[in-house]
Amino acid sequence: MDVGLQMVFASYGWSNVSDRQVWDEELRLARLAADLGFDVLWAVEHHFNDYSFCPDNLQLMTHLAAVCPNIDLGTAAVILPWHDPLRVAEQAAVLNYLSNGRLRLGMGRGLARREFAAFRGTMDESRERFDEAAAMILAALRTGFMEGNGKHYKQPRIEIRPRPDHAMEGRVYAVASSDDSVVSAAKLNARMVMFADRPWPLRMPAIEKHRALTRSLHGVEAAAPLLADFCVCTPTMDGAEDKARRYMGKFIESNFYHYELLGEHFATVKGYDAYAQKIAMAKEIGMDGIVSAFMQAALWGTPDHILRTMEERRALVGDFELATSFRFGGTPYDLAEQGLRLFAKEVLPVVKSWTSAAATPAA
Repeated sequence: MDVGLQMVFASYGWSNVSDRQVWDEELRLARLAADLGFDVLWAVEHHFNDYSFCPDNLQLMTHLAAVCPNIDLGTAAVILPWHDPLRVAEQAAVLNYLSNGRLRLGMGRGLARREFAAFRGTMDESRERFDEAAAMILAALRTGFMEGNGKHYKQPRIEIRPRPDHAMEGRVYAVASSDDSVVSAAKLNARMVMFADRPWPLRMPAIEKHRALTRSLHGVEAAAPLLADFCVCTPTMDGAEDKARRYMGKFIESNFYHYELLGEHFATVKGYDAYAQKIAMAKEIGMDGIVSAFMQAALWGTPDHILRTMEERRALVGDFELATSFRFGGTPYDLAEQGLRLFAKEVLPVVKSWTSAAATPAA
């Protein structure tokens, strides 16, 4: 099983913490994860606010390619409507060159109205822009040439230099939190990326839809999805649930604020109706219910408790890749580092020993 560290770069929930301290602490955890046997470092893309501020995850990963030479490097995700697809293809080609093919390219279309506004764009165009740009970028990384004549991107044919020299098959990811994003991920034959914000049984219809579409469109089985979540790993269960509820609750608070999840605009913006349904459910069960549902999906407690949670998830979902964050919602750095070390020592060896469910009959 493939396990990665997800870097969030958030200051929400901390008091009097500088942006430099946030970045220094995230990078310390990244270097530690690389040394302790994690498979990949993942980073989000967000801008301007305490919720998360990693404005260029490809640039970050170029730095980590040198600092951490023995671990894969992933973007979860590059938000394509905020970028020129030609520049994304060039940056990805350079990073793959410098890292000797360690890039895992995750792409998304974005969700925060405030971020779209700052980039002088609209959420209404995000689906079209993502679909157009993603196809152009992947074709460029496959063929070495970028071109496009779509509604949003008129790109004359041009060669990518340095020429892409590492195949991206199996290393392409797409965030799929809504039905149309599931369809887009399947069309790209990309691994779907899903975040742990609700119990996993509620995610199964989308996961099964992605598998069926991938099989129908490409004649192959879908690759294991990447499930991104949050972890509070403790040596005993004494106080573990309280810690998890405190820091995960603070993260949810920041999530609702950043995405304006109680706003009415999701009901009227094309392609975001799934979020309107989520908001309706949130209003019905209240914030305590939302936090409880979140904790059913996330990882917390002792290594044994976390392993049981992961076994239950695997029994439901099947094989999956994991990207988990230890620093979020005001989690003290010492608690994040202790949790990461304990997870690496007692959880990582077990999950890495799990045999692929698909491979078991053949074995």
